[in-house]
Amino acid sequence: MKKIPESMIIGIIIFGLCSCNSVKSTELKDSSSVTSQADSQAQTIIKIGGSSSTVTVLKLLAQAYQSQHKTVTIEFISTSQSEGAIAALKNDIIDIASSSHKLKSEEENVKIQYRELAQDLLLVATHNSVKGVTNLSTKQLKSIYKGDITNWRELGGANADIIVLDRPEDESAKKLLRKYYLGEEKTTTKAVILNKEGELIETLQSTPNSIGAFSLASSIINQSTVNRLSLNGVAPKVQNFTNGQYKMVRHIGILWDKAPSAATQGFIDFIFGSEGEKLLQKYSFVPAK
Repeated sequence: MKKIPESMIIGIIIFGLCSCNSVKSTELKDSSSVTSQADSQAQTIIKIGGSSSTVTVLKLLAQAYQSQHKTVTIEFISTSQSEGAIAALKNDIIDIASSSHKLKSEEENVKIQYRELAQDLLLVATHNSVKGVTNLSTKQLKSIYKGDITNWRELGGANADIIVLDRPEDESAKKLLRKYYLGEEKTTTKAVILNKEGELIETLQSTPNSIGAFSLASSIINQSTVNRLSLNGVAPKVQNFTNGQYKMVRHIGILWDKAPSAATQGFIDFIFGSEGEKLLQKYSFVPAK
């Protein structure tokens, strides 16, 4: 996948800002309700951007924060990937960026700072139509993604073709799948590629006999009706991660200006405080120490 120049990314973001004030999420109900003109003038606005895989946690925290701070409106700007959000932050288009990677050398900037927020377990799940398959070995999972195993019957399930739902190679979920299970083997050309994690979750829930990998926390937040699979006999649970048995986890961090506004600093203090930590734990995120 070719990288889009930073200048083009910023232009796209500015265009989006001109055309709409906020972006609705398909994964989590947008907490920024429509207000009257008089009310909106009294609101303090915090703008956030990030990759689709990291914004879910901030929307969760934003809902809780806004319920306590009625004069604060938190808007989410669509930036698609972490790189776009970081570019927007450096150019003062947004106040907070979320990212699934730490700052790269080319992204470093004296005016912004990074801090890890939480660790997000990734799971492999199937549509609830898949019966008789609750665990996959590394070899079996690799064979599914390669296209060597194409029918659930080969794994003890029903006679039905496997539909592989996948993410682009440069997305964090696919990188982690490769790191811990898939290796460098080519993915079957029959896989359906979904650009956003929310799209993959929705497609998996509506597509019989499908399989895909995504966030455990997103599954819980959205009450997804899917079959969560154990991998090599280990279930995707927080306790299995903390005891070292389950390895596939995404690191979610946030970036903000070293001299933030009072409103932005208030939200930062909330998400890294005890209330934010409890909320993260409730939905199976692992707060960063």
